Formats: sequence, C-alpha cells, structure tokens
Amino acid sequence: MTRTTTNLPRPLAAAALLAAAALALTGCTAAGSTATPDAASAGPAAESVTVENAWVKAADSGMSAAFGEIENTGAGDVTIVSVASPASTALELHETVENETGEMTMREKGGGFTIAPGETLTLEPGGNHIMLMDLPEPVVAGDELSFTLTFSDESTLNFTAPAKDYAGANENYEDGDMGGDMEMDHSDMDHAEHGDDADNS
Repeated sequence: MTRTTTNLPRPLAAAALLAAAALALTGCTAAGSTATPDAASAGPAAESVTVENAWVKAADSGMSAAFGEIENTGAGDVTIVSVASPASTALELHETVENETGEMTMREKGGGFTIAPGETLTLEPGGNHIMLMDLPEPVVAGDELSFTLTFSDESTLNFTAPAKDYAGANENYEDGDMGGDMEMDHSDMDHAEHGDDADNS
C-alpha cells in the first residue's frame, strides 16, 4: 500500500507537465502566426523611405524634372511604381540609358525604381529623375511643389520640393513624341553647374 500511494502522484505530475508543454507550444504557435520575424520587420514600404535634397527645375511651360535622394531605411526592397503632383498632368519615372548609337537617352522606367535595403536612389540631371510633362502653369523658382510616391504595396509617401533655376536638364523627346525616349544634351548635364545654380537660386 505504501508503494502504491507513493507512485500515484507521478502519473498526475506527468500529465500536468504534458498539459503545460502543450499550452506553451500553443502559445508559441499563436504568437508566431501573428508576429513572425519577417512580419515584425515588414510594414508599408512608405514607412521605411525618406526623401532628401529634393528640388525641381523651374520651367515656363512644357516639361520639367524633379531630383533628389530617396533612401530605403527598411529591411526589404521597396519599389516606387508611380508619382503624382498637382504641378503636372502627366508624370513618369525616367531612367537614362545608352541607345544603339551610343547616345544617352531618357525613357520611362518599366516596373518603376526598386531600392534595396540601406540603399539610396539618386535622382539627378543626366540620370534617373521624375519627369513632369504638360505643365498646366509655369514652375517658378521659389515655388514649393508637392509630390506623392506610390509603392508596389500601394502605400504612399508625400514630400515637397522647391523649384530652382537651372540651365541644364534641357531634355527633348525624340521626334517630338511625348511618349518616346528623350535625347539628352550632354553639354547641359554638367553636375558641377547644377551645384552652382542650385545653391545660388
């Protein structure tokens, strides 16, 4: 009888331990389903992006362009798929590439701009930029223009950029086609000149 009485708590203790372990595993699974490491680090793309040193080329009519530095401070890639602004009725994300004749041309960036974690997308005269077309009114030096970037996850980021006088970035569409590539005049794309003009505007 003494042996039987002594052994009774053991199965009860084992059952209690199994129940506690099951509860612990259930808790871990529930926590994992709502806050996995990937999910915890992920969020709207717009929340991990900053825009610095943005500016827009002043223009009387026709076309202009916006420049600046867009940094991805998050843990995953972000992709800018479109941009909008009250300053233009038609905006495009443009890249600069070399054509078959060796000339540098500007065209719409298919699929948008993807920025890797910790990387910065530089928009500059003669390089990647935001193109403003069909300006409804002049872009005057000193104006503050508002923009909205839309990312592949449909999140959005608003920023403003001042307009500045700049003699370069005189882009022209080939054959006068607003939907085609733009031919770039290298003589107008001096980055040093950009620095002087932007600072003095």
